[in-house]
Amino acid sequence: MPSTSAMPEQASRDPSLRDIEQFLYREAYLLDRNRLDEWFALFTTDATYWIPLEANQTDPLGTCSIIYDDHRLLDIRVRQASHTWAHARNPLARTCHQVTNVMLLPSTDSTLELRVCSNLVLVEYRPERQRVFAGLCEHRLRQTDGGLRISAKRIDLVNSEAELDGIAVLF
Repeated sequence: MPSTSAMPEQASRDPSLRDIEQFLYREAYLLDRNRLDEWFALFTTDATYWIPLEANQTDPLGTCSIIYDDHRLLDIRVRQASHTWAHARNPLARTCHQVTNVMLLPSTDSTLELRVCSNLVLVEYRPERQRVFAGLCEHRLRQTDGGLRISAKRIDLVNSEAELDGIAVLF
């Protein structure tokens, strides 16, 4: 039987499912506390943030999407959301992101990224109005020197084809 010292070095650095869950919970925590700069720092510089318009949509560019941001556009979205004159966010919504059913998926390519799926329920409250969004999420996570980072986030809202009445929160 090989000793533990003979184990490959990479195996000791692989994140556990618990590490991944804690990462997703931290992401939700930052969003719910409007700590958007810290949330944005969780993304890699080549990251994408995608909310498809259609069920089972496979291409973000070949048809319309609710949101399809690269890192630069996501940065603009975060800065706009943080601006005091952001009318769509005035008054600031209170949110509760509930992340459940976290599972690792098999990788579909040769990258070393982790594919993680989860369910998301987002409750948004503004004075006199509460909305509930539900979606299926897929994160692609990359291990970096600074820990796990999001290289892609996809949120498939269960009602994506319905009237959404202006989304001003981040998922």
